[in-house]
This record gives sequence, C-alpha cells and structure tokens, in this order.
Amino acid sequence: MRYLHFGSEWVQGAMRIARPWNLELEYTREMMASLLLRQDANWPRKVLLIGLGAASLTKFLYRHYPLAHLTVVEIEPAVVAAARQFFKLPEDPKRVNIVIGDGVEYVLNSTRKFDLVLVDGYDENASSGALDTLPFYQGCRGRLNGGGIMSVNLLTSSRRFEGSITRIAKAFDDRVLAFPSCESGNAIALAADGEAVTIPFHDLRENALELHKETGLNLMPAIARLEQSQSCPGGILKL
Repeated sequence: MRYLHFGSEWVQGAMRIARPWNLELEYTREMMASLLLRQDANWPRKVLLIGLGAASLTKFLYRHYPLAHLTVVEIEPAVVAAARQFFKLPEDPKRVNIVIGDGVEYVLNSTRKFDLVLVDGYDENASSGALDTLPFYQGCRGRLNGGGIMSVNLLTSSRRFEGSITRIAKAFDDRVLAFPSCESGNAIALAADGEAVTIPFHDLRENALELHKETGLNLMPAIARLEQSQSCPGGILKL
C-alpha cells in the first residue's frame, strides 16, 4: 500500500500498488454510491472532481467509464505532481482535464455543466475551509445538469456533520441523504437536482450487484449500513 499525506497524520489517499485502479479507502467507495442512483448505462458522461488527492476516484472512473470526461480541480500543484509520480494518474488530456486552481472559485465562476460532482478537498489539518459553505454548495448545484448528483466527503475531528448537512440541504431544497459515518470518521452526503430519485432497497441492491459485476466495487456493506440507519422510511431511498 502507498499512502498520501500532507505532512500530517491524516491520510489523504491510498493506492494498492498491485491494483492501482481499486478504491482502497472505505469513504472513496461510498462516494461512488452516486453511481447507483441513475438508471442510465451512459451516466455519468461529464464529471467534476474537487480535490485530487491520490487520484483514486479519478482512476476508478477513468478505467470503468470510458465515455466519461473528467475535470479535476486541485489547488496544490505538488499534489498533482505526486499523483503523477507515485499514484499513476492517467496522462490523457482528451479525457482528464487537470485544473490547478481553487475549487470554490471554479464552481462559482464556471458555466460548464456536469452529471456528477465529487467533492473531496482537505488540507493538512483535515479542514475543508470554504468547500463546506452554503455559497459553494449552491454553486455546485448550479454546475449540475438536470438529474445531476453531488457526492461530498465530510470529515471532522468531532465526527459531527449536522452543520454541513444543513448547508447542503438548504442549497438543494432538502434533497440530501447522509450515509452513517464509517470507521475512519468520514461520512458521505449525496444531493440531487432535477429528476427525483426514488429507489426501493431491493432495486438498490440489484444495482449494486450489477456495479460489482462490472467494476469489482462492492457497495453492499454501505447499503446495509444505510438500511440499518433507518434514514429511508419504507425501505425506499428518496432524494
């Protein structure tokens, strides 16, 4: 295993050297639960990733979704250099557009639209700063196509995410769902725009089995934890 740190104990990314395309950290796998929510084999085609880290999400999508174009916004050039040198970031400018810049400024100033927005940006102190504010989440909603999904990694030392969920809910008119915090302390929040998401857990498991077959990614444990949390009344995920 190879780990990325920003000069502190916080793990910013991980890669199994023998299987560089795998999602090794639990929270990165749960961020991909967004892939279960849209019944379209060609979805997503345009993805925005805020924060590169060890390029785990970028590599997974690049390998398993060959029609997807990925835009990655990373504020620190050294992170991009490390991802290229040590974490096998794909060198394919036709499909992977690396933008060195501030994720908040990009979201607020861009006019591009995306099917999926993945937010995973933290500094050496595990602080997300302006990436966890109402204007930023409102900007993310503005960047989504109709039917778009936002997936956010939430991490605090206190493991309390209520403020973040409240801000996301306000930006997305209460269309937000939070997974129970995983062992690392990360919690994943999903928010949706456009067409409503209504999926019984039976169908969600079927989607997860198909995703596992196609990519090797097993989201059944995440679905089980979500079901046990009783946050989806009637056994139906609504977003």
